[in-house]
Amino acid sequence: GLLSRLQISAPTIRTLSSSKPFSQNIPSCLWKLGRLNHVAIAVPDLEKAQSLYKDVLGAQVSETVALPEHGVYTVFVELGNTKLELLHPLGEKSPIASFLQKNKTGGMHHICIEVDDIKVAMTELKKKKIRILSEEPKIGAHGKPVIFLHPKDCHGVLVELEQA
Repeated sequence: GLLSRLQISAPTIRTLSSSKPFSQNIPSCLWKLGRLNHVAIAVPDLEKAQSLYKDVLGAQVSETVALPEHGVYTVFVELGNTKLELLHPLGEKSPIASFLQKNKTGGMHHICIEVDDIKVAMTELKKKKIRILSEEPKIGAHGKPVIFLHPKDCHGVLVELEQA
């Protein structure tokens, strides 16, 4: 019946060979990627978003902090293993304002990964033809140097690297 036809037409599933560790395929770098620091979400209504995470979901939520150099207000939502960063425009030239014009209800804006040496990471990434959106690191929301990598070079994802 139908079950035997499904079994016959089902593709064979291949498993990864366990003879070679996956890490053998990764080239060695002079810098190391660390943990996921946060996932940033652009929100059109910051108070409403804060309330969702604090009052509805019961998360610990920081106070709102203005970062004029980046054109954003930020709020951090503490999770067990990482954070969410809620972003809201600060000024008309904010990159978040233009993001929200295209995405009226908000959405994921970027991911942030820690690195052990941001300057060396910048040098090596440039050699590998990864575009960096600033010439020098800027100080981010955690008071540490950050850079952003062009989304077109990172499979459609805006990636922030933060000095650990």
